Parts: sequence; C-alpha cells; structure tokens
Amino acid sequence: MSFRQLITRVVLLTIVVPTTVLCAGTVRPVQTSPVTPLSAWWQAPDNLASRDLFHGPWGAQFAPDPRAEYTFVRPKSGGYSPGVIVRDPQGREWHVKQATHHAGDEGPSEVVFSRVLSALGYHQPPVYYLPSFTMRDRSGVHTEPGGRFRPDMASLKDHGEWSWEQNPFVGQPSYQGLLVIMMMFNGSDLKNSNNTLYEYRPGSGKSPAQWYVVRDLGLALGKTGHIAPQRNNLEVFERTRFIIGERHGFIQFDFHGLHKELVTNRITRDDVRWAAALIGGLSERQWNDAFRAGGYAPDIASQFIYILRNRIADAQRVGGGTVNTK
Repeated sequence: MSFRQLITRVVLLTIVVPTTVLCAGTVRPVQTSPVTPLSAWWQAPDNLASRDLFHGPWGAQFAPDPRAEYTFVRPKSGGYSPGVIVRDPQGREWHVKQATHHAGDEGPSEVVFSRVLSALGYHQPPVYYLPSFTMRDRSGVHTEPGGRFRPDMASLKDHGEWSWEQNPFVGQPSYQGLLVIMMMFNGSDLKNSNNTLYEYRPGSGKSPAQWYVVRDLGLALGKTGHIAPQRNNLEVFERTRFIIGERHGFIQFDFHGLHKELVTNRITRDDVRWAAALIGGLSERQWNDAFRAGGYAPDIASQFIYILRNRIADAQRVGGGTVNTK
C-alpha cells in the first residue's frame, strides 16, 4: 500500500465515520491497516537530558534571522491571532503568528509548549519566536510586531487534520499522558482543527513516515474556557488549579475548555504517574531554555516554571510510585 493510499484510509477511518456506529463525543481507538506504529505519534526520549530546548529538535539552522528583511507575501488566514506570510532572503516562506492588544501574544506560549513536547518525544514542526522583525511591503520597509515563526518545509507535507476522539493511539499511555501534560499547561485548544497529519520525508533515501502532530499550542499558560479562554498570562495562570480530585477512579482536572469528554472520567492515576515521570525528567536548565526560546524575561519565566514544577510534583504525589516511560 502506498503512503498516499494509507493517508486516504486514515482520513476515512478517522473522519468519515458512520453515525450509526459512532455518536458525537465517542472516544475510542481506530486501527488502520497496516497498523500505524506508535512512532507516528511518540518516540521514547532516551536522550532526554541532552535535548536542546532552546533551538528545538530542528536546530539553529532552521531559525529565522532576526536581522533579515522579510518580504510580505500575503496575510495569514485562519486562527485567532492575526499574522502574515513572509519570504526571507533565502526564499523560505514563514507563517508568522503576531500579537495584538486584542488577541494577546500566544507566540511565546506556543514555542515553549512545542519545545517541551518535542523534547518529550512528541513530533513537532519547527517553530521559533522573534519579538519583532523587518518587513518590506508596498508601503515600504518597517518594523513589525514579532511572534511565532513557522517555516514551510519541503520535508513536511500537510495531509489535513486528525481526530482526538478516534485515532490509533487512544488509550495508550503516551496518548493519555499527553492529555495530562495539556492539563498541566492549561492547554485549552483540544480541537481537531489544531491537529495535523504530516508526511515526513527525512531524505537520504529514507522512507517517508506519518506524523500525528498536535499543533498551534499557543492557547496555554493562562486559563481554560469554553467561551473566553486566556493565554500566556502569568497572573491568571497562577490562580488556576490543575488536579482537583478523584471520582470513581478517575482524576478530575480544573479544565473548562472544549471537548471535556477527552479528559472527563478517562484519566487514571497510572496515566498521571506516566506523564509525571516523563516530564519530570526535564532539568531546570531545559525549562529555562524553553522559556528563553519563547522570548520570556527571566523573572517571568522563573515564575511560570515554578508553577509548572509544582504541578509536576502534584502529579507525582497523585500518581504515586514509579513508572517506566520507555
């Protein structure tokens, strides 16, 4: 079966599902043929302690040049935050998610969250943060508000979205654990439109691979909500809670975002313990590097990190014991 045929089958299985079999809100694993390997979703980070959370898994060579002049191509469409698509002097196109007073700056929180997830073994596209940049358009050359920069990559082909509710990994420790980590960060955007199924072509004669990616992670480090969630707000984030109790053997979270069915009466102590063991492996240096990559001032970063590390400690206490995340 070709990769394109496999993608088509995945899309049919995860999106075009008969309503007589699945009703809205059903969360269950959907198998593919051939079986989708776990590596399409998550790979155990055997070298976690050495992972670079400043440049990220793609390295400095893919980062935008803060000194370059970027040429306006077109406005960025879709999403909550405004933005532009620009081209750098090397011909690379960048999707820039910018900040406004109305939208809030979600670029920093997106970069931090992406750095953490990629270090923990979850696939991520390259994302970077610039506080400002120089852009040329019809009106001339001027300084623009910065934000999250994501390049178009020939090695990453977007094959559309995948479903949180029905995919091959539902119920597996790395799926349940990611939901716990989303709760730690107050990640409010548990919606399928933020998920991308990539075809990754690593080159050098290697076979292409599927990547199930949770993308557009900026709606985090604030307050979850169905109507008016908040992002990247330290004062709001420190007033929220993480784990609020346990009912009928399931951990309850202070989560008020969309698709509560993904975490309501579905997350166990084992899931929390697995997630805590994984994210608890990050060092203080790595946490600081992740926030530095997002452009945070050191004093603000240290307060966010303090809250997150307390939440990891809470998860360790609730989960109890030790677990092998390999």
